[in-house]
Amino acid sequence: MKSNTLILVLSLLILGCSKQVETPLPKLPNTYGIPVVFSELPGLQKNNFQNVLDDFINNCRSTKAQKIYSSLCQEAKNSSNAKEFLLNNFQVYRVYKKNGAKEGLLTGYFEPELQGSLKKSSVYKYPLYATPKDLVNVDLSAIYPELKHYRLRGRLEGNKIVPYDSRAEIKRSDINSSVICYCKSKIDRFFLEVQGSGKVVLDNNKTIYVGYANQNGYKYSSIGKYLINHGDISANNISLQSIKAWLEAHPKKIDTVLNQNKAMVFFAKRSQGATGALGLELRAKSSVAVDGQYIPLGSMLYLSSNFKNRKIDKFVFAQDVGGAIKGSLRADYFLGSGEQAMQIAGKLKAPLKMWIILPKEERFMNE
Repeated sequence: MKSNTLILVLSLLILGCSKQVETPLPKLPNTYGIPVVFSELPGLQKNNFQNVLDDFINNCRSTKAQKIYSSLCQEAKNSSNAKEFLLNNFQVYRVYKKNGAKEGLLTGYFEPELQGSLKKSSVYKYPLYATPKDLVNVDLSAIYPELKHYRLRGRLEGNKIVPYDSRAEIKRSDINSSVICYCKSKIDRFFLEVQGSGKVVLDNNKTIYVGYANQNGYKYSSIGKYLINHGDISANNISLQSIKAWLEAHPKKIDTVLNQNKAMVFFAKRSQGATGALGLELRAKSSVAVDGQYIPLGSMLYLSSNFKNRKIDKFVFAQDVGGAIKGSLRADYFLGSGEQAMQIAGKLKAPLKMWIILPKEERFMNE
C-alpha cells in the first residue's frame, strides 16, 4: 500500500514539474502556443473595448482578415456591447517560440517625412525609385509548396535569372526604373526604406505619400550592428537618432555604412498616409508589423511590454511586414507620424510577450 502511494506521489511530482508542451495553433502550423483565458492578459481592463472593436471592424476591410475571422467581421458591425463581443467570440493563445521561449522583441516604427522635388537639382539629387521594369519576381510555391513564404528576385540575362543589383551597384549604374521624386537627404531616404512608407513634402508645397512596392532581393542587414561591431556607437547607445547623428557627423563614410545593407526598397505612390502590407492605412498604436511566416496578416494580437517604465498592454492588429521583423515573437509597433513618434520609435527596444486572438476553435475549424 505504501509503495503504491509512493508511486502515485512521485507520478504527480513528475507531472507537476514536466514542461508544458507548446503545439502548433489551429490552422497555423508555424505558430506555437497554448490556449489561455482573457483574464490572463496583463492590463486587460485598461483597454478601451469600443476602440478595439472599431479597429477590428476596420481591420476586417482586408480580405486576409475576412479569411481569418469570417462571419465575425459582419457580427462585429452589429454588436451593441464591444467587451462582450470580444470576450465571448474569441480564443486567446499565448505565443511561444518553437523552442519554448516566452519572450521576444518589440521595436517601433513611424511615418517619416522627407523633403523632396519632382526635378533633380544640386539640392534634391537622391532618387526615390519605383519598381524596376527588369526586376523579376519568381513565386516558388507552385512547384515547391513548402516555399510559399519565399520569393526569388533577380533579373534575366539570356535565359538565366541572376541576382539584381545591390544598393552600391544601383548607385553606380542606370537602373531600368522610373523616379518618383528626388530627395534632399540620402540618410532620410535610407530610413524611409527601413520604415517602409512615408510622405515627401515637395518644394512646390505639395505632399506625396509613398509606400513599399518591392525590393531587390537581398536580405536586410542592420547598419546599427555594423556601427556597433566597428566601435563607432556603443550597443547601449544605439538608436535611430544616434545612427543618424553619427552619419551626419561623418559624411565621407555615409555610403560605406549604408552600402553594408545590400537590400534596397522600391516604392509606389499612395493615395493615403502610411499604408501597411494589408493595403490599410496604419493606425497609431494599433497597427504592428510582424513576420507573416508565423503570424498571419490580418490577425488580432495582444502585446505586453515595458519600455522605460511605460507599460504597453493592448490589443493590436497585424497589418504590416518588415525586412527586419523575423520570428514568431517579434513585432514592430507603429507610433504614427511626427517628431514625437520618431523619438519614441527610434529608441523602442523592449522584451515582448504576445498573444494571438482567433475565433473560438469550433468556429475557426468549421468555417
